[in-house]
Amino acid sequence: MPEKFPRLFSPLQIRGHTLRNRIVFGAHTANMAVDGLPTERHVAYYAERAIGGAGMIVVEPMPVHAAAVLTQRNFRHCDDTVIPHFARLVRAIKENGAVAIQQLYHVGAHGDSDNSFHPHWSPSGLPSYHDSDGSHPMTEAEIWETIDGFVQAARRCREAGFDGVEVWAAYLGMVDQFWTPWSNRREDQWGGSLENRTRMSREILFRIRETCGPDFIIGLAVSDEPDVKAALQRHELAEIVKLHDELGLMDYVTCGSGGYLDFYKLMPTFIYPEKLGADLAACLKKVVRNSAVIAESHIRTPENAETVLGEGACDLVSIVRGQIADPHLARKAGEGRPEDIRGCISCNQMCWGRRSRDYWISCLINPSAGREFEWKGDRFTKTPSPKRVFVIGGGPAGLEAARVAAERGHRVVLSEAGTRLGGNFLLAGLQPRRAQILDLLAWYERQLEKLGVDVRLNSYVEADDIDPSQVDVVIVATGSYSPETGFQKALPTIAAMPGLDKGGVFTVEAVMARQARPGKHVLLLDEGGGWRGCGTAWKLAEDGHQVTIVTPDPFVGKELQRTAADVPMRQALKKLGVQWITEVSIAEWHGNGATVLDHNTGDRNFVEADSLVTATTNHPMDWLMPGLLELGVPARQIGDCAAPRQAPYAFYEGRKAGLEI
Repeated sequence: MPEKFPRLFSPLQIRGHTLRNRIVFGAHTANMAVDGLPTERHVAYYAERAIGGAGMIVVEPMPVHAAAVLTQRNFRHCDDTVIPHFARLVRAIKENGAVAIQQLYHVGAHGDSDNSFHPHWSPSGLPSYHDSDGSHPMTEAEIWETIDGFVQAARRCREAGFDGVEVWAAYLGMVDQFWTPWSNRREDQWGGSLENRTRMSREILFRIRETCGPDFIIGLAVSDEPDVKAALQRHELAEIVKLHDELGLMDYVTCGSGGYLDFYKLMPTFIYPEKLGADLAACLKKVVRNSAVIAESHIRTPENAETVLGEGACDLVSIVRGQIADPHLARKAGEGRPEDIRGCISCNQMCWGRRSRDYWISCLINPSAGREFEWKGDRFTKTPSPKRVFVIGGGPAGLEAARVAAERGHRVVLSEAGTRLGGNFLLAGLQPRRAQILDLLAWYERQLEKLGVDVRLNSYVEADDIDPSQVDVVIVATGSYSPETGFQKALPTIAAMPGLDKGGVFTVEAVMARQARPGKHVLLLDEGGGWRGCGTAWKLAEDGHQVTIVTPDPFVGKELQRTAADVPMRQALKKLGVQWITEVSIAEWHGNGATVLDHNTGDRNFVEADSLVTATTNHPMDWLMPGLLELGVPARQIGDCAAPRQAPYAFYEGRKAGLEI
């Protein structure tokens, strides 16, 4: 047992099934199904986490009824023909040492008619909080039809080889819509008293046990929204969970955070505190006697997991995004080398950010996530013919290319013009609440040192500095820069912003690198709608500046909406006194303020400011390639120097380049 994590790596028995450790890869919508069935992408995705050492894997939610479908790539269990397809998935998990559970769910009022083409069902006909649709109050027959949907789905899971199922009663889905007086206003046997409101869940769990047998694990997933008056309060949820535990209806309970009424805590970004779900777990741990308690929600690291277990808050810990970011988190922690774990940075960009747009999920810092069937996850095949690889640029693309090439046995030199590795990603890590990025860069430094990569800082390279006889491959990852023209996409015919010669104009990169000294009143032009502008505004406000954001978008942080970060980010900015003007561009800078053009009315207004900070589209630093091609050196561009984009594509192209050498 590892000395650092004695509790985390102690085994646990549930219903006769032995979990090799206390680490759960919890349920989340990977969104990889085709025609409702698991794919090669799915099988490899879950197998990689089992190979990586997870003790139990809870496979993503399966809708139990047509009304429950929420995404294009949801699983389906329409009839028994699906069983062999799921059996393949189960084998991939169990053959690699993990206990396999399938989550079953129904979203109730919050369905998606675009995918289900089915009316939404709910206890009392309340509106959806997923879209603008409504629902209708369920009939007695529809309630029993839904209960049977859970039971038949569980039976098929049993026949496919799953060790158990987890019934989803979280986030104000169907089951906890029945539990909650606000959403359950029925006056029949399904509403009113605690006994009536829990009748559906009790019937589901009882009938699953009756159908699937005594050795079948049954879990219950719950969450709370303590800041929302309409939702179940924690003491009410504890009473409900205690009832199910006393009746012997469940073997474990998973404790998450947030829901459809407090959506942003459902998959908390770095804005929220670590171990967000631990408090609910600790509360429920006090009331259950027969069930294991799983803590979930923003528990990213084995250190945090060990702490939560040590405090007696839970029996198991679900680490989801942490194992998306590093599928071998459990194995590395178990081997006593947590420093080798690539820690999740809680950005949500490629997990929830892709799921929210109905794509299959991946990971910003682990581009193999979702591509395990093509790229073999984080396990790299050694090359039979090592090459001399010269990587120019130490940002995300260059770091990942150098690391992967070295993992595969190539001899790698990494040249970085700056004093530190990270490029513009380093500047992002200096924004408030984003220190996890700095942790990631420190991880790269450790890995490159272990792999013997020759890292050269303060090393500016021109094409004629490279001796073609000394290198086999050059990877150019020189990044991008902010132009000083102030060009705005919303004003395409104006090549340069009038008035820049008046001074006091800085790029966000200059501000974050402390190369600029903006005045007290700062106007920040944000055309991107992401952390580049919003995070810099946050930093300036924390440093005591009075900040006004101007943006052509209809709201501040438009691109953060997909990552469930926009609302908490705006709340944080408001607390700091940041103001904003939306659907505008800057017509002219005057040195003491700007003329702002309203896109809706055409009106022009003067806004006072001492300084202007710009977050506009970057330009590629692509001038090395022509010279390299003239020298005849095999070279390729990756990351922002190929085309300025968001960080995920730099990591992706770095991984791809390292694999293809």
